[in-house]
Amino acid sequence: MTSTLENENRTAAPLVRLTRAGKHYGTIIALSDITLEVSAGEVTCVLGDNGAGKSTLIKIIAGLHQPSEGTYEVEGTPVAFGSPREALERGIATVYQDLAVCPLMPVWRNFFLGNEKRKGLRLDIPFMRKTCKDELLAMGIDLRDVEQPIGTLSGGERQCVAISRAVYFGAKVLILDEPTAALGVKQSGVVLKYIIQARERGLGVIFITHNPHHAYPVGDRFLLLNRGRSIGYYEKDQVTRDELTGLMAGGSELEELSHELEAAGGSAAAAAAELEEDAEELGTASHQPHTGNSPA
Repeated sequence: MTSTLENENRTAAPLVRLTRAGKHYGTIIALSDITLEVSAGEVTCVLGDNGAGKSTLIKIIAGLHQPSEGTYEVEGTPVAFGSPREALERGIATVYQDLAVCPLMPVWRNFFLGNEKRKGLRLDIPFMRKTCKDELLAMGIDLRDVEQPIGTLSGGERQCVAISRAVYFGAKVLILDEPTAALGVKQSGVVLKYIIQARERGLGVIFITHNPHHAYPVGDRFLLLNRGRSIGYYEKDQVTRDELTGLMAGGSELEELSHELEAAGGSAAAAAAELEEDAEELGTASHQPHTGNSPA
């Protein structure tokens, strides 16, 4: 039975697949020639700095925008979503960095916000409280009291409530928009733990981040973006964390900065020497043989 299930998983179409997708706004090319896929029980990490095209990619997958070129498939079927609601109906849920929560409302009210359960004309509060508690526990989140205002939770805990909510309401694919960007080390670790929990529950996760140190421990595939284009698409066994960091950091940019600091003289010149060493190390790390792995 196990081997049959494994074979089915291997042959099943990815939950989400983009093939040579692009997005143009008039003459402005926001995204070009992007190929990406995420399967059940996998985490695909999309890495890039500000302006790399991550937001545009989220909007396409989440159904806010349609690609100008290329194809978008969900479970092997081409789609052209007209709204995020249509994407949500197909099991694609997006958890944005600036979570839409009501800080003074209890955790359970936020969990069911917009999807309240009723008994007749009245809210079924006992059901919603118990369900919220049980679903959070299933994701490994043990809150003392779901009656407490969600605004009293840490940033990491609020992210995890949003993830658990999406899972409960039928998400097959979770798009996480920079969930660790505004968090400290400990809270980032909490969020990464729940990303792994979602993967183990069979969801496909698209983890948008600019931090390779957060992406590498949880990721199965890595798509690197720079100015709307792919600069690499790797499976985990094709790239090391150092190589990923080197590709992300951009040794040439560090080298340019080091020259500017050196010209300034004084203590800036000492900093320039250190930057130049970093640039050389990154150049060595990122100059590796996996140049043909992007299927784009």
